[in-house]
Amino acid sequence: MGLLRLLVLAVLASEPGVAGGAETVGNASEGVLEFSIGKFRYFELNRPEDAILRHISSNVSFVIFQIHSQYQNTTVSFSHTLLPNTSGTGTDKGLVSILRPEESMCTWYLETLDSKPVQNMAIPLSYSERDPVPGGCNLEFDLDIDPNIYLEYNFFDTTIKFAPANLGYARGTDPLPCDIGTGRDSRWRLLYDVYQYFLPENDLTQEGLLEHLQRMAEVPQVKANAIKVVTLTANDKTSVSFSSLRGQGVIYNVIVRDPLLNTSAAYVPAHTYACSFEAKEDNCSSLGRVSTKVFFTLFALLGLFICFFGHRFWKTELFFIGFIFMGFFFYILITRLTLIKYDVRLILTAVTGSVGGILLVAAWWRFGILTFCMLCVGLVLGFLISSVTFFTPLGNLKVFHDDGVFWVTFSCIAVLIPVVFMGCLRILNILTCGFIGSYSVVLAFDSYLYTSLSYITLNVLKRALNVDFHRAFTNVPFQTNDFIILAVWGMLAVSGITLQIRRERGRPFFPPHPYKLWKRERERRVTNILDPSYHIPPLKERLYGRLTQIKEFFQKEQPAGERTPLLL
Repeated sequence: MGLLRLLVLAVLASEPGVAGGAETVGNASEGVLEFSIGKFRYFELNRPEDAILRHISSNVSFVIFQIHSQYQNTTVSFSHTLLPNTSGTGTDKGLVSILRPEESMCTWYLETLDSKPVQNMAIPLSYSERDPVPGGCNLEFDLDIDPNIYLEYNFFDTTIKFAPANLGYARGTDPLPCDIGTGRDSRWRLLYDVYQYFLPENDLTQEGLLEHLQRMAEVPQVKANAIKVVTLTANDKTSVSFSSLRGQGVIYNVIVRDPLLNTSAAYVPAHTYACSFEAKEDNCSSLGRVSTKVFFTLFALLGLFICFFGHRFWKTELFFIGFIFMGFFFYILITRLTLIKYDVRLILTAVTGSVGGILLVAAWWRFGILTFCMLCVGLVLGFLISSVTFFTPLGNLKVFHDDGVFWVTFSCIAVLIPVVFMGCLRILNILTCGFIGSYSVVLAFDSYLYTSLSYITLNVLKRALNVDFHRAFTNVPFQTNDFIILAVWGMLAVSGITLQIRRERGRPFFPPHPYKLWKRERERRVTNILDPSYHIPPLKERLYGRLTQIKEFFQKEQPAGERTPLLL
């Protein structure tokens, strides 16, 4: 019966109408889909179908058949009977078909359990006996030979896992043992290059994803288009973590290389947006919360004012700096210690940040310690500069995956800034106003439109909140939106700094101590009776007078005329 079924499939597949080009499109209406080696095919799957690959060359040792969709699951199996070790279900799945001698045709079974039709793209890729077999030494997952990349994500990081590969072998021969010997003649000589590819920003379309997946399926295209993040040896754990980029499409793939034979093979690429398309709230299409937009819009308005007028309005700037200081540390504390919802946390952070701003202003008003206030100002600028430093490829160095090394280095850079500028405090203050105030506008942009520049500080916040984030690579895309917003950030910063330096030329560096001024003014009023302010009643009497005026305003007007009795 199995032979008869293959003959029927071959006859059906030989009918005209099945295109064979670089890309073919079909809806699987004939009940069978015919594929060609290395040719992508688009089709809509709404019921079980058979896929067939014919005319396989004799020098092909194994074939990897892979199928992709955006977010709806598809099942691919060797037979109609779905078993864990012979089938896989997901959005990016593939199977390895080891060919027998004289075998020139492969078949697979495709189906979906989704109620809606699924738009898929599939391709079979062939490899010779010299090429390593992706997933050939699988001991962790269900398939006997598993070429798939398994992907997990949360708010903080995205982790990919894959099974180790094995050396290639000819048709009709047994595969080499996976765990016998670790010499140059075993799988332990293989190397794994992990690649990352970013989709265009704000592109959530299905067509865009399937088009870009074509650049990540075969070895030459992967090397030409993607970014190599890390190379793993056979002794390393086959698991890599990345920073999650919510709403940003990312495709991952792994190329296994045999350095002795100079051959390679690609795993089945996997993609993620670090969000759900089917969630009712906070899905990929509506990531920005209203509370986030309100918070960062108000924060940006204050920051824009500080960018251009911060040094002149010294107390307002101190409130801004105190808000950042207290709000940042309070958000970390409340997130790590409680399970309060995000919106409530944001409200509490705003309240606590405001209290921190008021306290810093009050400390300046009462004590007037300029060094302390400028230390806070310098540390905020140092925090941003340190965050920018680790936002560069420097942050992905292996040495900084250690939390101790990272936080010590980060703190040293942050503290170095106020120390360097301690001799020119006005310049330090104006620089802080320009850079910090303008960066608040960047954060507001991110609430409405994705930009990678927000991850300058968000990656530091993630590392402070999540104990496992130190393992993650923090690569981000840098595309058109980012260049535009970077130009806006730079323009605002330079304009604000230049304006404040020119306006403050010839003026006192900082305002005098407010408490001393108030005390001196009060003593002057007490001793100088010619000063009109000397005759101003005390505050208590003035308040009482105001209340009396308000009370009289609401009293009913008395009628005019004689009201006293006549004297007899």
